[in-house]
Amino acid sequence: METFFSLLERRVHITHSLLCVGLDPHPNDLPQANADAALDFCVRLVRETSRYAAAYKPNAAFFELYGPEGWAALKRVIEVVQEESHRTGSLTPVILDAKRGDIASTAEAYARSAFEKLGAHAITLSPYLGEDSLAPFLADRERGVFLLCKTSNPGAGDVQDLKLADGRTVYEQVALLAQQWNRNGNVGLVVGATQPEALSHVRALSPDVWLLAPGIGAQGGDLETALRAGLRADGAGMLIPVSRAISRAANWNRAAAEWRDAIERMRHAMTAGRRPQTAVSRPRSAVVGLAQALVDSQCVRFGSFTLKSGLQSPIYLDLRRLISHPPILKLAARAYAGVLAGLRFDRLAGLPYAALPIGTAVALEMNRPLLYPRREVKDYGTKAAIEGDYAAGETVVVLDDLATTGDTKLEAIQKLEAAGLKVRDIVVLIDREQGAREALAAAGYTLHAVTTLRELLALWRESGAVTAAQYDEVMAFLAG
Repeated sequence: METFFSLLERRVHITHSLLCVGLDPHPNDLPQANADAALDFCVRLVRETSRYAAAYKPNAAFFELYGPEGWAALKRVIEVVQEESHRTGSLTPVILDAKRGDIASTAEAYARSAFEKLGAHAITLSPYLGEDSLAPFLADRERGVFLLCKTSNPGAGDVQDLKLADGRTVYEQVALLAQQWNRNGNVGLVVGATQPEALSHVRALSPDVWLLAPGIGAQGGDLETALRAGLRADGAGMLIPVSRAISRAANWNRAAAEWRDAIERMRHAMTAGRRPQTAVSRPRSAVVGLAQALVDSQCVRFGSFTLKSGLQSPIYLDLRRLISHPPILKLAARAYAGVLAGLRFDRLAGLPYAALPIGTAVALEMNRPLLYPRREVKDYGTKAAIEGDYAAGETVVVLDDLATTGDTKLEAIQKLEAAGLKVRDIVVLIDREQGAREALAAAGYTLHAVTTLRELLALWRESGAVTAAQYDEVMAFLAG
């Protein structure tokens, strides 16, 4: 059974489009303000634009205002979208823009109305009543929801920008909660294209979720800016709803084609050659979110600490704490996966102890097998030096949390190679840039890092997470 978003991704692939055509039959745009006129308007719009639409988004309010006849018209519009799907060769998702939000039996009734009676594939919802209010909509993984996160209206900040006790905004908390609630792979977020900074923050906090980004066109959002802020690393993960800029154009077919093509040109230009050839391989937005998450979880601390190497450090990175913060651990795993996607290997090898939970999270994220070299060989049972299934001659990529001097990596690699495994690459979350890359390269191995300590320090300085004095002290320490 597929999810709503696998349906959407297939449609995007077939149509080469991220365009979501809004079906908003404003009374002022109709020859008569009634349900029949609204139906005729939307049916003609669908038939003119179906070749170019990745999805449609009918606004329930413009149908509900006509009472029972309007509700019947909305149902017929959704049916027409599916009839047109047969001409384009793939089912076209319909996202009901209803912004529902209620609890218990009321939420269940809303879900049945949208999905069973109307036949919509997804719906926009308010998350502010919590997970139980969303449960009836999320129960069927073939149906999707887009949660209001950072909306495009001028007053959105009245609530969504409020700061919580931990310094995070309400909308950022919604973005993190969405990942917890996304157990069936059917949760997306609504983030206005008029809010590019928020789009960037949400994409960093939720690297893989689909974003519905209204506000382009009549509301003044800039298409290129929005795409740069909100696209996933793969150039997808974002729907651009366009309503009046198409429905009020002289030629609907041509307008839809022009919007589809403009989006495609921009996203291909942005993603062409995106994977850098350096050892640090990831979009900057992902590192911005990770930097903030490390501070929030206290995985980074400042003071005076003795490292394993014996060096005294003014900063301590304690990534073992990630196990107590599942959303951040998942964020880290996805960051690792972005680097690993460019490497060739048979298995992952996590190093005890900090990288074992990280390695497990990465293995689950990528559906790749994991093993690990024991620190102490067992003197009982199988007396294994390597835990996990493997065959001699296979290539493993070594995972660790940090890189400082590289000594522990070399010790572990010796055990792996003694077991007949091949090692070429090591991937860490953070390179402290204190000699590990050079030491590993001298031994014939390549170190890859999601980010570096200097990059994180710059981001922490920008956000105010570190003082100028702390920044200067750590930079002096790194300079040696």
